Amino acid sequence: MSRELPFKCLVLDEPEEVSNIFTGESIMLSPDAVAVYDVIMGTQMLAEKSGREEHWQIVRAGLDWFRKHEPRAYMVLLD
Repeated sequence: MSRELPFKCLVLDEPEEVSNIFTGESIMLSPDAVAVYDVIMGTQMLAEKSGREEHWQIVRAGLDWFRKHEPRAYMVLLD
């Protein structure tokens, strides 16, 4: 599956099961979705600490990508 990603990120080869950090609900993600999710979560931590707008822009771009390409995973992990 080749989808345009919202930013540069490292995409590995295997799908992964990812769990919501608050609810524990989990879902299988394709490798590109895992990469986008990891960037969202890491950059959100940076954004919360720094308050820098460019970090929030990356988070929003990742969330928009999930809403478009992985709506079920968005609802499970990020909503």
